[in-house]
Amino acid sequence: LDNARKDIASIINALPEEIILTSGGTESDNLAIFGTVNKFKTDNPEEKIHVITSQIEHPAVLNSCKALEKEGIEVGYVSVDEEGMIRIDELKSSIKPHTKLISIMHANNEVGTIQPIEEIAKIAQEHKIIFHSDAVQSFTKVKINVKELGIDMMTFSAHKIHGPKGIGALYVKKGT
Repeated sequence: LDNARKDIASIINALPEEIILTSGGTESDNLAIFGTVNKFKTDNPEEKIHVITSQIEHPAVLNSCKALEKEGIEVGYVSVDEEGMIRIDELKSSIKPHTKLISIMHANNEVGTIQPIEEIAKIAQEHKIIFHSDAVQSFTKVKINVKELGIDMMTFSAHKIHGPKGIGALYVKKGT
């Protein structure tokens, strides 16, 4: 397990202790989304929480967000253009004072669009919002350097890189 963490960390320029091994991409997405929201709910139960995602996320993210809505969490769904690219202006205008999390996939699993993750991360950082990205589709297919991208959390899965099903990982930046 330690070697697996080291290997994953070296691929994405992270520290081994920033890698949480999971049963797959869905568990990693759930851990990132529900873990973040639950942390804010625990720290300040009366504070409103707003989450932003896109309309074209993987069901693992969309279903988590729908479950959050049933719990009273406000969720905003940013649209995409005809090529599946996030509308950055809409993302910016969707941010509220109580936005706590943005979750946008790195590469779309249906059309292959690679989102401007670094730009989204900068927007999130400017507003002190935690940023999660599902990189199940892009892991090892495009270079991912979590330090250069500036993300807080990123999801990976072994089955998309010819590994066994039932293995995944979540990168969580130290201090997140």
